[in-house]
Amino acid sequence: MRPRVGQMLASTVDTTAVIVVRCPDEELEIGCGGAAMVEGNGAGAAATGTPDPGLTGGSLLGKRYADDELGVELLCTKPGPGTLTVNGVPLPMKTAKPLPASD
Repeated sequence: MRPRVGQMLASTVDTTAVIVVRCPDEELEIGCGGAAMVEGNGAGAAATGTPDPGLTGGSLLGKRYADDELGVELLCTKPGPGTLTVNGVPLPMKTAKPLPASD
């Protein structure tokens, strides 16, 4: 799939849903729990599969998951037990930038 900024993706194996915040202009496989995510917001969609037991680290509501090397960033809009992946590699949670100290 060629993701685009603003696109809503939903997991097919759990309740996870994300919005694409940043992505390169190339084909990527964005997945959750070991299965590819599909376009949609996840509302009313029932999970049709089961997550891979090795990819059940979970995703947290409101957190961003990013890979700076690939140029991918996802915002979790619905949490779930599945781990978010890009091209089969787990996507780490983005850490907050430290604010400068004020004296």
